[in-house]
Amino acid sequence: MNRLAASLGGILLILLVSLPAAASESAAIGEDLSLWWVAFFVVMLLCIAVLPLTAPKWWHSNKNKLIVSAVLGLPVIGMFLHMDYHSVLHISQEYISFIVLLGALFVISGGIFIETDLRATPLANTGFLALGALLASFMGTTGAAMLLIRPVLETNKQRTRKTHTIIFFTFLVANIGGCLTPLGDPPLFMGYLKGVPFEWTFKLAPEWAAVVGFLLLVYFVLDTVLYMREPMAAIEADRLEVKPARILGHWHNVPLLCCVVLSVAFLNENYLPFDAFPLREGVLIALAAVSWIVTPRHVRRANHFTFYPILEVAALFAGIFATMIPAILILNARGGELGVQTPMMFFWATGILSAFLDNTPTYVVFYALAENLGRNPEMAHLGTTVAQTGVHEVILTGISLGAVFLGAMTYIGNAPNFMVKSIAEQRGLKMPGFLGYMMWSIGILVPVFVVASLIFL
Repeated sequence: MNRLAASLGGILLILLVSLPAAASESAAIGEDLSLWWVAFFVVMLLCIAVLPLTAPKWWHSNKNKLIVSAVLGLPVIGMFLHMDYHSVLHISQEYISFIVLLGALFVISGGIFIETDLRATPLANTGFLALGALLASFMGTTGAAMLLIRPVLETNKQRTRKTHTIIFFTFLVANIGGCLTPLGDPPLFMGYLKGVPFEWTFKLAPEWAAVVGFLLLVYFVLDTVLYMREPMAAIEADRLEVKPARILGHWHNVPLLCCVVLSVAFLNENYLPFDAFPLREGVLIALAAVSWIVTPRHVRRANHFTFYPILEVAALFAGIFATMIPAILILNARGGELGVQTPMMFFWATGILSAFLDNTPTYVVFYALAENLGRNPEMAHLGTTVAQTGVHEVILTGISLGAVFLGAMTYIGNAPNFMVKSIAEQRGLKMPGFLGYMMWSIGILVPVFVVASLIFL
Protein backbone atom coordinates (compact mmCIF):
# COMPACT_ATOMS: atom_id res chain seq x y z
CA MET A 1 0.00 0.00 0.00
CA ASN A 2 2.92 2.36 0.63
CA ARG A 3 4.07 1.86 -2.94
CA LEU A 4 0.52 2.41 -4.15
CA ALA A 5 0.19 5.62 -2.15
CA ALA A 6 3.59 6.89 -3.32
CA SER A 7 2.76 6.24 -6.96
CA LEU A 8 -0.67 7.85 -6.77
CA GLY A 9 0.71 10.79 -4.85
CA GLY A 10 3.39 11.39 -7.47
CA ILE A 11 0.88 11.22 -10.30
CA LEU A 12 -1.39 13.65 -8.44
CA LEU A 13 1.56 16.03 -8.04
CA ILE A 14 2.16 16.02 -11.79
CA LEU A 15 -1.49 16.80 -12.39
CA LEU A 16 -1.64 19.55 -9.76
CA VAL A 17 1.15 21.51 -11.41
CA SER A 18 -1.04 21.60 -14.51
CA LEU A 19 -3.21 24.37 -13.01
CA PRO A 20 -3.20 27.66 -14.96
CA ALA A 21 -0.29 29.97 -14.28
CA ALA A 22 -0.06 32.42 -17.15
CA ALA A 23 -2.03 32.90 -20.34
CA SER A 24 -0.36 33.24 -23.72
CA GLU A 25 -1.16 33.04 -27.40
CA SER A 26 -1.15 29.31 -28.19
CA ALA A 27 -2.13 29.25 -31.85
CA ALA A 28 1.39 29.78 -33.18
CA ILE A 29 3.40 28.30 -30.32
CA GLY A 30 4.46 25.29 -32.37
CA GLU A 31 5.77 27.47 -35.19
CA ASP A 32 8.63 28.89 -33.12
CA LEU A 33 9.19 25.96 -30.80
CA SER A 34 12.72 24.55 -30.88
CA LEU A 35 13.05 20.89 -31.83
CA TRP A 36 15.32 20.51 -28.79
CA TRP A 37 12.20 20.36 -26.64
CA VAL A 38 11.44 16.97 -28.20
CA ALA A 39 14.62 15.66 -26.55
CA PHE A 40 12.73 15.09 -23.27
CA PHE A 41 10.33 12.76 -25.10
CA VAL A 42 13.21 10.95 -26.83
CA VAL A 43 14.98 10.42 -23.49
CA MET A 44 11.73 9.14 -21.99
CA LEU A 45 11.50 6.52 -24.73
CA LEU A 46 15.16 5.61 -24.25
CA CYS A 47 14.58 5.09 -20.52
CA ILE A 48 11.68 2.75 -21.25
CA ALA A 49 13.85 0.85 -23.72
CA VAL A 50 17.17 0.74 -21.83
CA LEU A 51 16.50 0.73 -18.07
CA PRO A 52 14.69 -2.64 -18.00
CA LEU A 53 17.91 -4.13 -19.42
CA THR A 54 20.52 -2.16 -17.48
CA ALA A 55 18.76 -1.76 -14.10
CA PRO A 56 15.92 -4.33 -14.01
CA LYS A 57 15.50 -4.47 -10.23
CA TRP A 58 15.46 -0.69 -9.84
CA TRP A 59 13.13 -0.25 -12.83
CA HIS A 60 10.64 -2.83 -11.52
CA SER A 61 9.44 -0.38 -8.88
CA ASN A 62 6.57 1.80 -10.06
CA LYS A 63 7.87 4.49 -7.72
CA ASN A 64 11.11 4.64 -9.68
CA LYS A 65 9.24 4.75 -12.98
CA LEU A 66 7.31 7.71 -11.60
CA ILE A 67 10.57 9.40 -10.59
CA VAL A 68 11.82 9.13 -14.18
CA SER A 69 8.50 10.51 -15.47
CA ALA A 70 8.69 13.42 -13.03
CA VAL A 71 12.33 14.26 -13.76
CA LEU A 72 11.67 14.40 -17.49
CA GLY A 73 8.06 15.64 -17.47
CA LEU A 74 8.11 18.44 -14.89
CA PRO A 75 10.56 20.69 -16.79
CA VAL A 76 8.31 20.49 -19.87
CA ILE A 77 5.19 21.17 -17.83
CA GLY A 78 6.86 24.07 -16.02
CA MET A 79 8.00 25.66 -19.27
CA PHE A 80 4.62 25.31 -20.95
CA LEU A 81 2.74 26.63 -17.94
CA HIS A 82 4.62 29.83 -18.70
CA MET A 83 4.50 29.64 -22.51
CA ASP A 84 1.10 28.07 -23.20
CA TYR A 85 -0.80 26.73 -20.19
CA HIS A 86 -3.74 25.73 -22.40
CA SER A 87 -1.68 22.90 -23.89
CA VAL A 88 -0.83 21.65 -20.39
CA LEU A 89 -4.47 21.74 -19.32
CA HIS A 90 -5.49 19.93 -22.49
CA ILE A 91 -2.90 17.17 -22.13
CA SER A 92 -3.73 16.82 -18.42
CA GLN A 93 -7.40 16.32 -19.23
CA GLU A 94 -6.48 13.73 -21.88
CA TYR A 95 -4.25 11.94 -19.38
CA ILE A 96 -6.97 11.82 -16.73
CA SER A 97 -9.51 10.52 -19.26
CA PHE A 98 -6.97 7.98 -20.49
CA ILE A 99 -6.15 6.60 -17.03
CA VAL A 100 -9.76 6.63 -15.79
CA LEU A 101 -10.97 4.66 -18.82
CA LEU A 102 -8.11 2.17 -18.56
CA GLY A 103 -8.60 1.88 -14.81
CA ALA A 104 -12.34 1.24 -15.13
CA LEU A 105 -11.83 -1.46 -17.74
CA PHE A 106 -8.99 -2.97 -15.71
CA VAL A 107 -10.98 -3.15 -12.46
CA ILE A 108 -14.20 -4.42 -14.04
CA SER A 109 -12.57 -6.99 -16.32
CA GLY A 110 -10.50 -8.14 -13.33
CA GLY A 111 -13.80 -9.06 -11.68
CA ILE A 112 -14.80 -11.35 -14.53
CA PHE A 113 -13.22 -14.71 -13.86
CA ILE A 114 -13.35 -16.83 -16.98
CA GLU A 115 -12.44 -20.24 -15.61
CA THR A 116 -10.80 -22.09 -18.43
CA ASP A 117 -7.76 -24.19 -19.11
CA LEU A 118 -8.21 -25.52 -22.60
CA ARG A 119 -5.53 -27.55 -24.24
CA ALA A 120 -3.09 -24.95 -25.50
CA THR A 121 -3.05 -26.29 -29.05
CA PRO A 122 -2.32 -24.02 -32.02
CA LEU A 123 -5.99 -24.24 -33.01
CA ALA A 124 -7.24 -23.21 -29.54
CA ASN A 125 -4.79 -20.32 -29.30
CA THR A 126 -5.65 -19.12 -32.79
CA GLY A 127 -9.33 -19.25 -31.81
CA PHE A 128 -8.62 -17.03 -28.78
CA LEU A 129 -6.85 -14.48 -30.99
CA ALA A 130 -9.61 -14.53 -33.60
CA LEU A 131 -12.30 -14.01 -30.94
CA GLY A 132 -10.32 -11.15 -29.39
CA ALA A 133 -9.76 -9.46 -32.76
CA LEU A 134 -13.53 -9.52 -33.36
CA LEU A 135 -14.49 -8.34 -29.86
CA ALA A 136 -11.96 -5.50 -30.05
CA SER A 137 -14.08 -3.57 -32.56
CA PHE A 138 -17.21 -3.73 -30.44
CA MET A 139 -15.96 -3.40 -26.86
CA GLY A 140 -12.71 -1.57 -27.56
CA THR A 141 -9.19 -2.91 -27.82
CA THR A 142 -8.59 -2.25 -24.12
CA GLY A 143 -11.81 -3.98 -23.05
CA ALA A 144 -11.17 -7.04 -25.21
CA ALA A 145 -7.53 -7.27 -24.16
CA MET A 146 -8.32 -7.01 -20.45
CA LEU A 147 -11.13 -9.56 -20.74
CA LEU A 148 -9.14 -12.23 -22.56
CA ILE A 149 -5.50 -11.85 -21.50
CA ARG A 150 -5.93 -13.82 -18.27
CA PRO A 151 -7.76 -16.80 -19.90
CA VAL A 152 -5.05 -16.90 -22.60
CA LEU A 153 -2.31 -16.94 -19.96
CA GLU A 154 -4.13 -19.60 -17.94
CA THR A 155 -4.63 -21.81 -20.98
CA ASN A 156 -0.95 -21.56 -21.89
CA LYS A 157 0.52 -21.90 -18.41
CA GLN A 158 1.86 -25.41 -19.11
CA ARG A 159 3.50 -24.36 -22.37
CA THR A 160 7.21 -23.53 -22.20
CA ARG A 161 7.05 -21.45 -25.40
CA LYS A 162 4.32 -18.84 -25.13
CA THR A 163 5.85 -15.37 -25.42
CA HIS A 164 4.95 -15.30 -29.12
CA THR A 165 1.29 -15.85 -28.20
CA ILE A 166 1.19 -12.71 -26.04
CA ILE A 167 3.00 -10.72 -28.74
CA PHE A 168 0.43 -11.74 -31.38
CA PHE A 169 -2.30 -11.08 -28.79
CA THR A 170 -0.96 -7.52 -28.54
CA PHE A 171 -0.87 -7.21 -32.33
CA LEU A 172 -4.40 -8.49 -32.95
CA VAL A 173 -6.53 -7.97 -29.85
CA ALA A 174 -4.95 -4.82 -28.41
CA ASN A 175 -4.62 -3.05 -31.76
CA ILE A 176 -5.45 -4.28 -35.25
CA GLY A 177 -8.77 -5.89 -34.38
CA GLY A 178 -10.28 -2.55 -33.32
CA CYS A 179 -10.76 -0.86 -36.70
CA LEU A 180 -14.36 -1.87 -37.55
CA THR A 181 -16.25 0.61 -35.34
CA PRO A 182 -15.54 3.96 -33.63
CA LEU A 183 -15.78 2.07 -30.32
CA GLY A 184 -12.78 -0.05 -31.26
CA ASP A 185 -9.99 2.51 -30.86
CA PRO A 186 -9.88 6.11 -29.57
CA PRO A 187 -8.63 7.65 -32.87
CA LEU A 188 -11.66 6.29 -34.73
CA PHE A 189 -13.94 7.58 -32.00
CA MET A 190 -12.36 11.02 -32.41
CA GLY A 191 -13.19 10.83 -36.11
CA TYR A 192 -16.77 9.98 -35.21
CA LEU A 193 -16.94 13.08 -33.01
CA LYS A 194 -15.69 15.15 -35.94
CA GLY A 195 -18.50 13.98 -38.19
CA VAL A 196 -17.41 10.65 -39.67
CA PRO A 197 -20.59 8.50 -39.82
CA PHE A 198 -20.62 5.68 -37.25
CA GLU A 199 -21.11 3.02 -39.92
CA TRP A 200 -18.31 4.32 -42.18
CA THR A 201 -15.65 2.24 -40.43
CA PHE A 202 -17.46 -0.95 -41.52
CA LYS A 203 -16.00 -0.15 -44.94
CA LEU A 204 -12.63 -1.08 -43.46
CA ALA A 205 -13.81 -4.71 -43.19
CA PRO A 206 -11.77 -5.92 -46.21
CA GLU A 207 -8.55 -4.45 -44.78
CA TRP A 208 -9.41 -5.81 -41.31
CA ALA A 209 -10.16 -9.28 -42.66
CA ALA A 210 -7.06 -9.42 -44.86
CA VAL A 211 -4.57 -8.29 -42.18
CA VAL A 212 -6.20 -10.18 -39.29
CA GLY A 213 -6.61 -13.32 -41.39
CA PHE A 214 -3.01 -13.30 -42.61
CA LEU A 215 -1.61 -12.69 -39.11
CA LEU A 216 -3.75 -15.51 -37.71
CA LEU A 217 -2.32 -17.80 -40.39
CA VAL A 218 1.24 -16.73 -39.59
CA TYR A 219 0.58 -17.27 -35.89
CA PHE A 220 -0.97 -20.70 -36.47
CA VAL A 221 2.05 -21.87 -38.48
CA LEU A 222 4.51 -20.45 -35.92
CA ASP A 223 2.64 -21.90 -32.95
CA THR A 224 2.38 -25.28 -34.65
CA VAL A 225 6.15 -25.38 -35.14
CA LEU A 226 6.79 -24.35 -31.52
CA TYR A 227 4.13 -26.73 -30.19
CA MET A 228 5.94 -29.63 -31.85
CA ARG A 229 9.09 -28.59 -29.98
CA GLU A 230 7.42 -28.60 -26.56
CA PRO A 231 8.74 -31.14 -24.04
CA MET A 232 6.52 -34.20 -23.73
CA ALA A 233 6.07 -33.45 -20.01
CA ALA A 234 4.57 -30.04 -20.83
CA ILE A 235 2.24 -31.52 -23.47
CA GLU A 236 1.08 -34.23 -21.05
CA ALA A 237 0.49 -31.72 -18.23
CA ASP A 238 -1.48 -29.54 -20.62
CA ARG A 239 -3.58 -32.54 -21.69
CA LEU A 240 -4.39 -33.57 -18.12
CA GLU A 241 -5.27 -30.09 -16.75
CA VAL A 242 -8.24 -29.25 -18.94
CA LYS A 243 -11.21 -27.15 -17.79
CA PRO A 244 -14.09 -26.02 -20.02
CA ALA A 245 -14.62 -22.28 -20.32
CA ARG A 246 -17.25 -20.78 -18.01
CA ILE A 247 -17.91 -17.55 -16.16
CA LEU A 248 -18.40 -18.10 -12.43
CA GLY A 249 -21.22 -16.34 -10.52
CA HIS A 250 -20.37 -12.65 -11.07
CA TRP A 251 -22.28 -11.73 -14.19
CA HIS A 252 -22.88 -8.19 -12.90
CA ASN A 253 -19.45 -7.22 -14.25
CA VAL A 254 -20.55 -7.99 -17.81
CA PRO A 255 -23.26 -5.28 -17.87
CA LEU A 256 -20.85 -2.96 -16.05
CA LEU A 257 -18.36 -3.50 -18.87
CA CYS A 258 -21.11 -2.75 -21.40
CA CYS A 259 -21.92 0.44 -19.46
CA VAL A 260 -18.29 1.56 -19.82
CA VAL A 261 -18.53 1.15 -23.60
CA LEU A 262 -21.88 2.99 -23.70
CA SER A 263 -20.50 5.80 -21.52
CA VAL A 264 -17.63 6.36 -23.94
CA ALA A 265 -20.02 6.19 -26.90
CA PHE A 266 -22.73 8.55 -25.65
CA LEU A 267 -21.27 10.77 -22.91
CA ASN A 268 -19.68 13.18 -25.34
CA GLU A 269 -20.33 16.47 -27.10
CA ASN A 270 -22.38 14.74 -29.84
CA TYR A 271 -25.08 13.95 -27.31
CA LEU A 272 -24.55 16.47 -24.51
CA PRO A 273 -24.90 20.28 -24.74
CA PHE A 274 -21.72 20.69 -22.67
CA ASP A 275 -18.23 19.28 -22.27
CA ALA A 276 -18.55 15.68 -21.05
CA PHE A 277 -15.41 16.00 -18.91
CA PRO A 278 -15.47 15.27 -15.98
CA LEU A 279 -19.02 13.82 -15.97
CA ARG A 280 -17.97 10.87 -18.13
CA GLU A 281 -14.95 10.19 -15.93
CA GLY A 282 -17.14 10.33 -12.82
CA VAL A 283 -19.48 7.73 -14.29
CA LEU A 284 -16.55 5.46 -15.17
CA ILE A 285 -15.10 5.76 -11.66
CA ALA A 286 -18.54 4.95 -10.21
CA LEU A 287 -18.84 1.85 -12.41
CA ALA A 288 -15.40 0.67 -11.32
CA ALA A 289 -16.29 1.32 -7.66
CA VAL A 290 -19.47 -0.75 -7.98
CA SER A 291 -17.47 -3.60 -9.49
CA TRP A 292 -14.85 -3.39 -6.74
CA ILE A 293 -17.46 -3.41 -3.96
CA VAL A 294 -19.76 -6.17 -5.20
CA THR A 295 -17.23 -8.60 -6.66
CA PRO A 296 -16.17 -11.27 -4.15
CA ARG A 297 -12.51 -11.06 -3.25
CA HIS A 298 -11.89 -14.70 -4.13
CA VAL A 299 -12.77 -13.89 -7.74
CA ARG A 300 -10.00 -11.31 -8.02
CA ARG A 301 -7.60 -13.65 -6.23
CA ALA A 302 -8.40 -16.34 -8.78
CA ASN A 303 -7.64 -13.78 -11.51
CA HIS A 304 -4.28 -12.96 -9.86
CA PHE A 305 -5.54 -9.38 -9.73
CA THR A 306 -3.18 -6.65 -8.47
CA PHE A 307 -3.00 -2.92 -9.14
CA TYR A 308 0.63 -3.12 -10.30
CA PRO A 309 -0.15 -3.11 -14.06
CA ILE A 310 -2.44 -0.07 -14.00
CA LEU A 311 -0.02 1.79 -11.71
CA GLU A 312 2.83 0.99 -14.08
CA VAL A 313 0.86 2.41 -17.00
CA ALA A 314 -0.15 5.47 -14.96
CA ALA A 315 3.45 6.18 -13.90
CA LEU A 316 4.99 5.74 -17.35
CA PHE A 317 2.30 7.52 -19.33
CA ALA A 318 2.41 10.50 -16.99
CA GLY A 319 5.90 11.09 -18.35
CA ILE A 320 4.94 10.21 -21.92
CA PHE A 321 1.96 12.57 -21.98
CA ALA A 322 3.98 15.41 -20.41
CA THR A 323 7.06 15.09 -22.60
CA MET A 324 5.10 14.71 -25.84
CA ILE A 325 3.51 18.19 -25.52
CA PRO A 326 6.22 19.87 -27.65
CA ALA A 327 6.08 17.11 -30.27
CA ILE A 328 2.30 17.43 -30.64
CA LEU A 329 2.45 21.25 -30.87
CA ILE A 330 5.19 21.11 -33.50
CA LEU A 331 3.26 18.51 -35.46
CA ASN A 332 0.10 20.62 -35.27
CA ALA A 333 1.88 23.73 -36.49
CA ARG A 334 4.23 22.25 -39.07
CA GLY A 335 2.51 19.05 -40.12
CA GLY A 336 1.74 20.51 -43.52
CA GLU A 337 5.48 20.78 -44.19
CA LEU A 338 5.68 16.99 -44.31
CA GLY A 339 4.23 17.11 -47.83
CA VAL A 340 1.77 14.30 -47.14
CA GLN A 341 -0.74 14.15 -50.01
CA THR A 342 -1.40 10.53 -51.05
CA PRO A 343 -3.35 7.81 -49.20
CA MET A 344 -0.22 5.72 -48.70
CA MET A 345 1.71 8.71 -47.37
CA PHE A 346 -1.10 9.44 -44.90
CA PHE A 347 -1.08 5.78 -43.83
CA TRP A 348 2.64 5.67 -43.08
CA ALA A 349 2.96 9.20 -41.67
CA THR A 350 0.00 8.72 -39.34
CA GLY A 351 1.12 5.21 -38.45
CA ILE A 352 4.78 5.86 -37.72
CA LEU A 353 3.97 8.83 -35.48
CA SER A 354 1.12 6.91 -33.82
CA ALA A 355 3.60 4.17 -32.89
CA PHE A 356 5.53 6.61 -30.67
CA LEU A 357 3.12 9.44 -29.91
CA ASP A 358 -0.41 8.97 -28.64
CA ASN A 359 -2.36 7.81 -31.71
CA THR A 360 -5.42 9.96 -30.95
CA PRO A 361 -3.81 13.43 -31.28
CA THR A 362 -1.79 12.12 -34.23
CA TYR A 363 -5.03 11.08 -35.94
CA VAL A 364 -6.52 14.52 -35.24
CA VAL A 365 -3.52 16.31 -36.77
CA PHE A 366 -3.60 14.31 -40.00
CA TYR A 367 -7.40 14.50 -40.12
CA ALA A 368 -7.06 18.31 -40.14
CA LEU A 369 -4.47 18.08 -42.92
CA ALA A 370 -6.86 15.86 -44.88
CA GLU A 371 -9.67 18.41 -44.44
CA ASN A 372 -7.46 21.10 -45.98
CA LEU A 373 -6.55 18.72 -48.79
CA GLY A 374 -10.24 18.04 -49.43
CA ARG A 375 -10.82 21.75 -50.09
CA ASN A 376 -8.11 21.81 -52.74
CA PRO A 377 -9.72 21.43 -56.20
CA GLU A 378 -6.45 20.02 -57.55
CA MET A 379 -7.03 16.93 -55.41
CA ALA A 380 -10.37 16.03 -56.98
CA HIS A 381 -8.74 12.98 -58.58
CA LEU A 382 -8.70 11.35 -55.13
CA GLY A 383 -12.41 10.62 -55.55
CA THR A 384 -15.42 11.02 -53.28
CA THR A 385 -15.35 12.57 -49.84
CA VAL A 386 -16.89 11.14 -46.68
CA ALA A 387 -20.28 12.69 -45.92
CA GLN A 388 -20.22 15.68 -43.53
CA THR A 389 -16.40 15.78 -43.39
CA GLY A 390 -14.97 16.95 -46.71
CA VAL A 391 -12.18 14.37 -46.31
CA HIS A 392 -11.49 12.12 -49.27
CA GLU A 393 -12.59 8.59 -48.46
CA VAL A 394 -9.34 6.98 -49.55
CA ILE A 395 -7.34 9.48 -47.45
CA LEU A 396 -9.48 8.81 -44.37
CA THR A 397 -8.92 5.09 -44.92
CA GLY A 398 -5.16 5.66 -44.85
CA ILE A 399 -5.34 7.77 -41.69
CA SER A 400 -7.64 5.33 -39.88
CA LEU A 401 -5.65 2.22 -40.74
CA GLY A 402 -2.35 3.93 -39.94
CA ALA A 403 -3.48 5.04 -36.48
CA VAL A 404 -5.01 1.67 -35.55
CA PHE A 405 -2.67 -0.80 -37.24
CA LEU A 406 0.67 0.81 -36.45
CA GLY A 407 -0.32 1.35 -32.84
CA ALA A 408 0.87 -2.25 -32.55
CA MET A 409 4.45 -1.35 -33.46
CA THR A 410 5.57 -0.42 -29.92
CA TYR A 411 4.47 -0.95 -26.34
CA ILE A 412 3.43 2.72 -26.14
CA GLY A 413 1.60 2.86 -29.47
CA ASN A 414 -1.79 2.08 -27.95
CA ALA A 415 -3.18 2.11 -24.43
CA PRO A 416 -3.53 -1.63 -23.68
CA ASN A 417 -0.13 -2.71 -25.05
CA PHE A 418 1.83 -1.97 -21.89
CA MET A 419 -0.94 -3.40 -19.70
CA VAL A 420 -0.87 -6.71 -21.56
CA LYS A 421 2.91 -6.84 -21.10
CA SER A 422 2.64 -5.97 -17.41
CA ILE A 423 -0.08 -8.54 -16.68
CA ALA A 424 1.90 -11.23 -18.49
CA GLU A 425 5.02 -10.40 -16.49
CA GLN A 426 3.00 -10.45 -13.26
CA ARG A 427 2.11 -14.04 -14.13
CA GLY A 428 5.81 -14.90 -14.48
CA LEU A 429 6.14 -14.72 -18.26
CA LYS A 430 9.35 -13.08 -19.49
CA MET A 431 8.35 -10.56 -22.17
CA PRO A 432 10.75 -8.83 -24.56
CA GLY A 433 11.78 -5.28 -23.74
CA PHE A 434 10.90 -2.19 -25.75
CA LEU A 435 13.43 -2.85 -28.50
CA GLY A 436 12.92 -6.60 -28.40
CA TYR A 437 9.22 -6.15 -29.00
CA MET A 438 9.97 -3.82 -31.92
CA MET A 439 12.09 -6.55 -33.51
CA TRP A 440 8.96 -8.71 -33.57
CA SER A 441 6.75 -5.93 -34.90
CA ILE A 442 9.21 -4.82 -37.58
CA GLY A 443 9.88 -8.38 -38.70
CA ILE A 444 6.23 -9.48 -38.82
CA LEU A 445 3.99 -6.43 -39.10
CA VAL A 446 5.92 -4.12 -41.42
CA PRO A 447 5.94 -6.57 -44.39
CA VAL A 448 2.21 -7.20 -43.86
CA PHE A 449 1.46 -3.48 -43.72
CA VAL A 450 3.55 -2.79 -46.82
CA VAL A 451 1.59 -5.36 -48.82
CA ALA A 452 -1.74 -4.19 -47.38
CA SER A 453 -1.00 -0.54 -48.23
CA LEU A 454 -0.05 -1.50 -51.79
CA ILE A 455 -3.27 -3.49 -52.24
CA PHE A 456 -5.79 -1.21 -50.54
CA LEU A 457 -4.27 2.27 -50.86
